Amino acid sequence: MLASVRSATLVGAEGRPVHVEVQVSSGLPGFRVVGLPDASCREARDRARAAIVSSGFRWPQRRVTVNLAPSSMRKAGSVLDLPLALATLVADGQLPAGALGERAYLGELGLDGSLRPPAGVLALVACLAGTEVVVPAGCVAEAGLVPGVRARHAVDLRQLAGVLNGVASWPSPPPLGEGAPGPAAPDLADVRGQALGRAALEISAAGGHHLLLIGAAGAGKTMLARRLAGVLPSLSDEEALEVARVRSASGAGAPGAIDHRPPFRSPHQGVTAPALVGGGGASLRPGEVSLAHLGALFLDELGEFAPSVLDVLRQPMEEGRVVVSRASGTVVFPARFLLVAAMNGCRCGGDGAAGSCPCPEVVRARYARRISGPLLDRFDLRVRVGRPSVAELLGDRSGRRGESSAAVATRVRRARAAAAGRGARCNAELPASALAEVAPLGPEAHRLLGARLADGSLSPRGLERCWRVALTISDLRGAKGPLSEEAVQQALAMRVAVTPQGPAGRGTAWARG
Repeated sequence: MLASVRSATLVGAEGRPVHVEVQVSSGLPGFRVVGLPDASCREARDRARAAIVSSGFRWPQRRVTVNLAPSSMRKAGSVLDLPLALATLVADGQLPAGALGERAYLGELGLDGSLRPPAGVLALVACLAGTEVVVPAGCVAEAGLVPGVRARHAVDLRQLAGVLNGVASWPSPPPLGEGAPGPAAPDLADVRGQALGRAALEISAAGGHHLLLIGAAGAGKTMLARRLAGVLPSLSDEEALEVARVRSASGAGAPGAIDHRPPFRSPHQGVTAPALVGGGGASLRPGEVSLAHLGALFLDELGEFAPSVLDVLRQPMEEGRVVVSRASGTVVFPARFLLVAAMNGCRCGGDGAAGSCPCPEVVRARYARRISGPLLDRFDLRVRVGRPSVAELLGDRSGRRGESSAAVATRVRRARAAAAGRGARCNAELPASALAEVAPLGPEAHRLLGARLADGSLSPRGLERCWRVALTISDLRGAKGPLSEEAVQQALAMRVAVTPQGPAGRGTAWARG
């Protein structure tokens, strides 16, 4: 007898529909799985057999053939345990032929018959939209986040078989909670001084511009960067669901309610290239850049990351996605993130300026070369952060604090709204072909940028990035019309050299571009 059950498998961060077909026929007892299963799919035989026996059913003592269709797509994970067990029971006549209906089934089986949540439930359920999906009780709230899907659940195989046999009813869904709120983002009001750093942070958040903070150890670079999360605008419902789907595909799970706060990821300096951009073994999982999708990725102590690891960021910074190719196939991960990085000017912890850093210039230059020129050119903002003065650190007697994150976030939202009126999520995502139309340069601004291009201190890519930054500065000021020379000057001033600084504060041309 033949039975077929709808299910899904995870490919990267997306779910793909799968049909699990089981035939129980006469012949020597045996079990064979075809259809490009991985090791975890092949091991489903032992889990399904133990679960079926533990639930009071019998394992067929005949030839069992399982086909995972489509056969051209590799299947991975334990999510097919439950549909395999149910199709086996139907094909052996232990469940009615029409009991499974048109539903889809997802879940891993324990040896005692219990149903366990698989990785990537949101992505798996999303590809089955428009149908009824049965999932383990532990992830029914997560599955219910997908619009257009009716999620059912069961605790174990015995309970589910009772419902399918008509001797029991579906369990009532658990109440949907609001989700445990995460810790509040630190407030910008805690930052003493750092007027230039605060301005760069606001421009970065408003326009989605990649930001590099350079300065001596203890100057406040990390303190500034970690307050970016408090000024980024909230995600829309669609964006929040997309972020939750990527997080679920990584195996971290998703909350029972949508979180509209943009993600903020901060990996350690020892992170590997696959952990940063995704991939790894046979099971291709999203990396840190995808987990920061529509949010921020913070790389502290940028100079301590392996240069080969940093250079893999070039493609996602430009294209907003990561393409991972392996022998088993190619997957595309979303990676539209805002990169914020902090680094010292020298390995000794100094700011890298001649006269204030005790290291010789060759040592400072060697440290600066850990960050490649093409990667530096992709930072829209490169700002030097100096140590606050004594007066700024100790404050005045009135106890006044700096501007709060809430006040800055209001201006950021207005700037993002202006970008949305141009058809982009933020100014950093405006296509280069649209810049001249939506943000024409004034005569003085045109001459200034032309001079920087002519002397080689600004690359063509740097021109586009400075143009977008100047547009964001104008949006924050509420200015209309052609971009002013003042806005362009400020954009250029926030694109400093990273190579060792002399008295004039100038570096090599590739670093300034």
